[in-house]
Amino acid sequence: MQQFILIGFTQDNGFRLFSFDRIASDRVRTRCMVKADLSLVLRYGIQIQDLPLLCRGLLDRCEEGTQIAELTFAEEDMRDCARERDAAREEAAKKRKSWHRSGTENLRVAGEVA
Repeated sequence: MQQFILIGFTQDNGFRLFSFDRIASDRVRTRCMVKADLSLVLRYGIQIQDLPLLCRGLLDRCEEGTQIAELTFAEEDMRDCARERDAAREEAAKKRKSWHRSGTENLRVAGEVA
């Protein structure tokens, strides 16, 4: 099983470049870079603080043994993240709504307690 450890990031002309150390199952370390276009990040409403984890997720989806020097967190990946985020928000809103009592229900419950 491989692991990825975030080493740091740099900024380069509207891109954020994340450096990761890939630790293979044989414990060999290899440096990997993931590049993210910050204008696309803003377009899809992705939080900057979420980028390292999202980039690591991209690396996690690569098969072990695959040579990875540099990947790009592409627009398609960002679009998928935005869809997943929006779906999770909708699901959370549905759950909140189902637990919300109407005003008359609250009064009836309050009357039963009193």
